[in-house]
Amino acid sequence: MTDRPARSLADDLRDRTDDELAALLQRRPDLARPAPADVTALAGRATTRTSVQRALDGLDLAHLQALEALLVAHPAEPADLATLLATDEDTAARLTSDLRELALAWRSPEGLRPARTLGEVVGVPAGLGPVGERVPEPDRLSTALAELDPRQRSLLDALTWGPARGAVAIAAPDGTASPVAAAAGELVAAGLLEREDEGHVVLPREVALALRGGRLHQHPAPRPPAVEHAALDPDVVDAAAGGRAGELLVLVTEIVEEWGTRPPRVLRSGGVAVRDLSRLAAHLETSPEETAWLLETAHAAGLLAVDDGSRRQDQPAQWAPTPAADDWLDNAAGARWAALASAWWASSAAADLVGTTDSGRVNALSTATSYPLGRQRRQDALRALATLPAGAVAQEDALGELLRWRHPLRMARHAASADTAASLVTVLREAEWAGVTGRGALSGPGRAVVAGDAGGAADLMEPLVPAAVDHVLLQADLTAIAPGRLDGAARALMRLVSDVESRGGASVHRFGEESVRRALDLGWTADRVLEELAAVSRTGVPQPLDYLVRDVARRHGVARVGACSAYLRCEDAALLDRIERDRALGMLQWRRIAPTVLVSPVPAPTVMDLLREEQYGPVADGGDGGLELAGARQHRAAPAATPAVRTHGVDEVVARQVVGVMRRGDTGRAASHDEEGTITDPVVVAATLREAAVDGQALWIGYADDVGGVATHLVRPLAVEAGRVRASLGDADNDNVRTFSLHRVTKVRPAR
Repeated sequence: MTDRPARSLADDLRDRTDDELAALLQRRPDLARPAPADVTALAGRATTRTSVQRALDGLDLAHLQALEALLVAHPAEPADLATLLATDEDTAARLTSDLRELALAWRSPEGLRPARTLGEVVGVPAGLGPVGERVPEPDRLSTALAELDPRQRSLLDALTWGPARGAVAIAAPDGTASPVAAAAGELVAAGLLEREDEGHVVLPREVALALRGGRLHQHPAPRPPAVEHAALDPDVVDAAAGGRAGELLVLVTEIVEEWGTRPPRVLRSGGVAVRDLSRLAAHLETSPEETAWLLETAHAAGLLAVDDGSRRQDQPAQWAPTPAADDWLDNAAGARWAALASAWWASSAAADLVGTTDSGRVNALSTATSYPLGRQRRQDALRALATLPAGAVAQEDALGELLRWRHPLRMARHAASADTAASLVTVLREAEWAGVTGRGALSGPGRAVVAGDAGGAADLMEPLVPAAVDHVLLQADLTAIAPGRLDGAARALMRLVSDVESRGGASVHRFGEESVRRALDLGWTADRVLEELAAVSRTGVPQPLDYLVRDVARRHGVARVGACSAYLRCEDAALLDRIERDRALGMLQWRRIAPTVLVSPVPAPTVMDLLREEQYGPVADGGDGGLELAGARQHRAAPAATPAVRTHGVDEVVARQVVGVMRRGDTGRAASHDEEGTITDPVVVAATLREAAVDGQALWIGYADDVGGVATHLVRPLAVEAGRVRASLGDADNDNVRTFSLHRVTKVRPAR
């Protein structure tokens, strides 16, 4: 960046190299969309209130204080600002250089100046009042302040650090002046205070700076606050994160398989019903809060979507895994974790909103969980945590203090809209669930996620996730212990023939009649079930488990259901008598048509479900009278047409393309000037008017009237918006303001 003084921000930007302009567009991506026509248009866009506010949101407290100092002392050099900031000149130069790189300041012949809109956006800098009209000269001011009596000094001290405006009446209602009013009157007479009206006084800016000892802020913060933290071994942190990542993979895999076989319905208002969420939480043995977070994360990763039943007219809309879930299951553990962690990092869903709120019930996976501010809160907190050394565990209060230094404006809005401490607790809790942190410290793979390197995060996490096991230990009490995370064929088998009794590093699976019957319903025989279990067990098949499987198989399929609406045939007349008289099956309205046959007006699938609930173990008859196997049905939903909300910056390639567009625009603008400097190209005319509105430059314009005549006006543009130019007539600012239609401006020429 050249240090050559410029007459405007546009000139300052025009003198920058392509690399510097590309860096600006990457740091302020809103300036690149849509691409500015030329550098003049870039300068105009960079000084709009919206763009300036976005830029200020990303500044830390040190840069904001430097910006306020520049607003107070401009034009200024770093040495002047160092005194106001109570820091060294090198630090002041670094801060102002950053502001200039962000196009929030520019170098004029007299020194650094802030962009014009900054004063409107920032407002009163550092609580200072206006410049005084009768303030004594600096040497006399020091003497006057030293000679103040205690009452006068206390009055000024109350206004020193702001607000600069105070309520002090001239006299009491009975006409006598109070001691405070008398002191205020003396200070006004000395030029140390100014009377705003009969009830208020204001402390002039020069007096306040003198009282502050030349400092602008009571608590200068040129550097981030020191964060007290406990230090853990980074290897211990990574190991804890890897263990949590393994649990995350197990839980999300279980959701995919559970909803693949038993997908829940979509609520009419969207989302998942409370009953379905509670059922899934009980199945996973997790809290409803963590279950809602798991669903939102899996949905953000594209593993879950709504199956609207378009393939079957009788099928209601339901939540089901997508085909991407099958690909995800086949990936390596590190890649699977990175997909989930990156989706959570970029997702705008706030799972902590699920539940009963003041505005009503919020369901998981509904649109009501969308909260972009939560995503910003999450990313700000973890980026602040990433600035600490590896293995550092910061207290929530200390981390909150660091956040307030890094993003003071943003955190002030958060504090006004929510409990900041509770929000930080939520972020840290979810980061632990995601395996991004371990024992409260940011893990190595977590740092890669924060940096946006999903591939690197996957590679770092791969060796940390506990290796999956392919065997179990069968016990004589009809349980099996999996000494780790099950995967592959062993996981599929145990999910089919057993139910999870407890989860953790080692999961416990329970065998029962219902679980064994699931395999038999698929056409498995008792011998096959026992052979498959023996193949994955390191302890052999215990005798009680052998008895259970064979006993269930012996009674399985004795009763057979067909369509009548439904019929039930059974060679065991005693069993048929019991079914016919079972009160729990009264709704089936049995009618006996033969010693071994019952019929019902209820559809066969309902009959089958009720008989299975009552543990009769029926099987279905096919249309030819043969056995009809149930089949393991896996529901899959089409990927969502609208992807999850993402935020995209401007990368280097796009930034350089935009810079090329602006350079060509500048070339075209130069070619459109005639020998007198008159611009006639309509696009360049509009850009020149916008630049003049920003810089306060006077222009000669040609303006076409209603009958086609062109009149020449000397104007000073004030604003260009909505196809109109609002300008004051003449070279100087005045109250004679006129509005011109932009499309009627035929030419412009700088006033000399």
